Amino acid sequence: MTIFNISLPQLQIFFLIFLRVGAIMMFIPVFDSRNIPVLFKAGLAFSVSILLFPILKLNDIPFITSIIPFGIGVIGEIMLGAVIGLSVKLIFAGIQLAGQLAGFQMGLSIANVMDPVTSAQISIIAQLNNLMAMLIFLTINAHHMFLRALAESFRLIPPFDVQFSNSLIEHLISLSGNMFIIAIKVGAPVIVALLLTNVAFGLIARTVPQMNIFLVAMPIQIVVGLLFLAFALPYLLPFFRQIFNESGRDILLLLRAM
Repeated sequence: MTIFNISLPQLQIFFLIFLRVGAIMMFIPVFDSRNIPVLFKAGLAFSVSILLFPILKLNDIPFITSIIPFGIGVIGEIMLGAVIGLSVKLIFAGIQLAGQLAGFQMGLSIANVMDPVTSAQISIIAQLNNLMAMLIFLTINAHHMFLRALAESFRLIPPFDVQFSNSLIEHLISLSGNMFIIAIKVGAPVIVALLLTNVAFGLIARTVPQMNIFLVAMPIQIVVGLLFLAFALPYLLPFFRQIFNESGRDILLLLRAM
């Protein structure tokens, strides 16, 4: 008969591990979808915590009996998981923003769809970019990076040792600015092509005023946008692979800043 003998310090450490893992599961892409039941997320976080508990060997963590220090430690674990998830969520936000800009120029922003992740209305092109990035994210096993970063976070930042510094704020601001850079790089082919198309329509409207340019421009903009979006697809895979690999480095920088 097997008897599990778990002491209170070990139970406290396991609870903190579960909080950090659960916070990451709630914020990282794929798992942050509202279509995934909360019970499944909690069960997955609990299973991962059980796997990590004997590997991490956090026996040197002091047992906290005071409520206030323990509450501060709990808030720190949740904030740490939120920061790790947010660092990657900003990448997908940039990819989705590129689709929003392209869809607005193509005229498809009139017909929006409901995003199941954020429950907000977004452009069809933005939803296409988001789903394509999600598939590439899973195909290249970029989600394994989170498991490595999760285990590495306990080595760099043990429980009750989370600190928020100015360097962390600077890294978060840099990642927020990088979101707009990613949006421009992903949507550049379609944005530039449609910009030149609008310039051409402006010249035609000045030279041939009898032509109803608004009636002609709408279908041509959609065709040009979809055509250049198809041309850009072969170049998006290596670019997505690059930014997903760089996100692992950004997570380590964030952890060292904390």
